[in-house]
Amino acid sequence: MGAKAGVGFVHEFGGEVVDHFSMEERMTLCNMAIEGGARCGYVNPDPTAYAYLQGRDYAPKGLAWDRAVADWESVRSDSDAFYDDRIVVEGEAIEPMVTWGVGVDQSIPIGGAIPDPNRAEGADRAALADAVAFMGWAPGQKIVGTPIDVAFIGSCTNGRLSDFLAVAELISGRNLRVAPHVKAIIVPGSQRVRNELVARGLDKVFVAAGFEFREAGCSMCLAVNPDRLQGRQVCASSSNRNFKGRQGSPSGRTLLMSPAMVAASAIAGMVTDPRGLLRATH
Repeated sequence: MGAKAGVGFVHEFGGEVVDHFSMEERMTLCNMAIEGGARCGYVNPDPTAYAYLQGRDYAPKGLAWDRAVADWESVRSDSDAFYDDRIVVEGEAIEPMVTWGVGVDQSIPIGGAIPDPNRAEGADRAALADAVAFMGWAPGQKIVGTPIDVAFIGSCTNGRLSDFLAVAELISGRNLRVAPHVKAIIVPGSQRVRNELVARGLDKVFVAAGFEFREAGCSMCLAVNPDRLQGRQVCASSSNRNFKGRQGSPSGRTLLMSPAMVAASAIAGMVTDPRGLLRATH
């Protein structure tokens, strides 16, 4: 689809996979719709959404709650709704993805290779050539095994409780450690998330594995405070943007990936398929 397919439109996400997503997973999906050019991302309200909202500090209560649910139900897309376009993706066919370039649409499966700009046409060729040169790749080079310098798990996109629970599941009780040359930091997306992680003792799990456990905030997503890349460092990041200079260094390189892949890569010291570690936990 590219980074401009949604310009002037809204992306609605649905289907069996999305319907079974938790609210946090839906938030990540919808959060990234803007990176596809869309005005917003949307998942129809359903019992999962209502269960997430009910009882929260600012949620309606009593009869007001019943009225709110009725209102939300009324804005669900009709079964015969017209869409300008419909794209069907087979969920089981999706491999763990990682960006290789300087735009969120410049991504490949973990087993993929850097594209050859000479095989593209027009403006795409120039954009690909610029990204390949900036990142220092060779066309056809495999991305798996790429050494990293920094690992960042956090941001509004992937700094929620479920993200850190996935990381904890990956490393708990297994004597795994962050590679000695990697600076790895964990930054909860909100104070509520941080408090919950501390209450569960997961901050100690992360620190024992070699991660720095920080206060809630944006951190390395956009290089605030001292959390920024230096020179040509390569960062495995669970954030949502990989533009040039985004993480503080004009020449720094950002590889976007899931929190689980960031954790696995931090431990391996290089870009790694997290499924090997995930299988080992089950």
